[in-house]
Amino acid sequence: MSQEKLAKEIVELVGGEKNVVSLVHCATRLRFVLKDDAKADKAKLEKTEGIIAVKENGGQFQVVVGNKVPEVYSAIGQISNILDDSSEKEKPSKSAKGIGGIIDVISSIFAPLLGVMAGAGILKGLLLIASNVGWLETTETTYKILFAAADSLFYFLPLLLAVTTARKFKGNMFVAMTIAGALIYPSIVTLKAEGTPTDFFGIPVILMNYSSTVIPIILAVIVMSKLEKFFNKVLHESVKNFVTPLFLLVIMVPLTLLVFGPFGVYVGNAIASGLVAAFGFSPLLAGAVMGASWQLLVIFGIHWGLIPVFINNVAVYGRDGVKPAATASIFAQTGAAFGVMLKTKNKKLKTLAGSSTLTALFGITEPAIYGVTLPLKRPFIAGVIGGAVGGAIIGQAGTQAFASGAPGLLTLPIFYGPGGEGFPGLILGICVSFVVAAALTYIMGFKDPVEEEEKSTETTKPSERTAASSDQEVLSPIEGTIVDLSDVPDPAFSSGAMGKGIAIEPAVGRVVAPFDGTITVAFKKKHALAVVSDTGAEILVHVGVDTVKLDGQHFTSHIQEGDRVKAGDLLLEFDIAAIKAAGYHTVTPIIVTNSTDYEEVVPLITGQVRVQEPLLTLYGGKGPEQE
Repeated sequence: MSQEKLAKEIVELVGGEKNVVSLVHCATRLRFVLKDDAKADKAKLEKTEGIIAVKENGGQFQVVVGNKVPEVYSAIGQISNILDDSSEKEKPSKSAKGIGGIIDVISSIFAPLLGVMAGAGILKGLLLIASNVGWLETTETTYKILFAAADSLFYFLPLLLAVTTARKFKGNMFVAMTIAGALIYPSIVTLKAEGTPTDFFGIPVILMNYSSTVIPIILAVIVMSKLEKFFNKVLHESVKNFVTPLFLLVIMVPLTLLVFGPFGVYVGNAIASGLVAAFGFSPLLAGAVMGASWQLLVIFGIHWGLIPVFINNVAVYGRDGVKPAATASIFAQTGAAFGVMLKTKNKKLKTLAGSSTLTALFGITEPAIYGVTLPLKRPFIAGVIGGAVGGAIIGQAGTQAFASGAPGLLTLPIFYGPGGEGFPGLILGICVSFVVAAALTYIMGFKDPVEEEEKSTETTKPSERTAASSDQEVLSPIEGTIVDLSDVPDPAFSSGAMGKGIAIEPAVGRVVAPFDGTITVAFKKKHALAVVSDTGAEILVHVGVDTVKLDGQHFTSHIQEGDRVKAGDLLLEFDIAAIKAAGYHTVTPIIVTNSTDYEEVVPLITGQVRVQEPLLTLYGGKGPEQE
């Protein structure tokens, strides 16, 4: 599929251009903020050729497309006005709050810079190697020119962050850049360097070195964007275009130097000191924890909270000892994907695992994780174990990062510092993490799709069943969109612990009987029910995730325990819009709670499903007479 065609598909399936509030991208993902997430067709997106996975984290609707994301992002800009900052877009129906909101802000601010940051980091690392081994002297003009190219991004980082923060908070990016420029203006830098006592109308100013800093300018631009909206609202149209910027500069530059700047620097330094102290207390343990958990943090988007810390460490200390351990996690998942490639007999999976291994070696792990290791479960666990072992080695070796960049083969030079100290430990750690994860994946094994297909073929042939077997067809109790059970945001269901089955994102708030049977459980909170068929199949229908907390609100039950029902009888009604407005997912798991009584539980439909359409077939059941 061409990038333009894929871009059109994506825009259409996220609800159309009018449903998109904003769009940024990182190394592998398109990160949408949507007006209404319910308008996006996640199921169809996941089945679209060229899309690896679809995730909802931190208030963002994330479409994982791999390392072709810049081309797809550009194509979206060509076929729509989504990337036009001047276009007026409606606000999302609900904004992420708490940790999710923080993650959304950080990822939106830093994601656009990751590509150039990685490139500059690689160049900076190569220059470190060249100077350490004597290929280039730091006094040579060639070195100075190349170092300026590598270091300018980090030196002027406040300017770049001013742009991305202003875009996120809908502020004037040129005013934001001007405020950032004032922080690193030569005369201000000179005052700090010379230790000149500084005040603003008699108020003492604590000067800081703002080059490469992160938090001060972000705080300043956030406040600036709020003030800008206020001034634009109260000032007359004829003067606000130049008076608003005047007021913002007069207020924000002194305020940043007096308050936001020192506060941001102190906070950043405190966080950095805390992490440095953790690695100082037990580098082996801290490295193991980071190596084991980094890819888990990436899956949930929480890793964005550590990106500013890495950058701040390099700015404050000239090095960072936290990121190197995360590198082990990257190579461990790479090794797990490689182990799958060696083990599987499925040609399609073998090809996918091989290509994912290659891209993961260069730091792009999403294809390996979402396409290979996570769906197979055991390989992902093997990767976590391998990451812990490799991270412990790297932590104990005291490896440091001397520039920013996503961990991968090409960015290894950023870990090579003066004398190369700690670099051999890094190489050993990533090699061990790769080998351990690959070996564990091969030894522990996984449910190979080839075996699954063969089993399915064997168990679905009526001629091969015994006379005593009893098959059961389950009709859809809900109208909506099919969702894979593993994608339900509740481990109790997605892990299969409750039993096999399927899930539906409802389009209509009605639950009907999936077969003739008896109601065995009618929950008092009305959010779920259980029904057993006349042949012994036990089905649990659980409307939404954590909806028990609604205490029965927005639900109407039409049944009691012990009621006899026929296929299609109305059992339960619920208000989809009200449940979503209360902050809960409405995706509904339909679980065969006695799955172990059947040889196979086979889904019969994908995409859209109507009520009473065949949904599942339960093959090889014992039947009531055998129990």
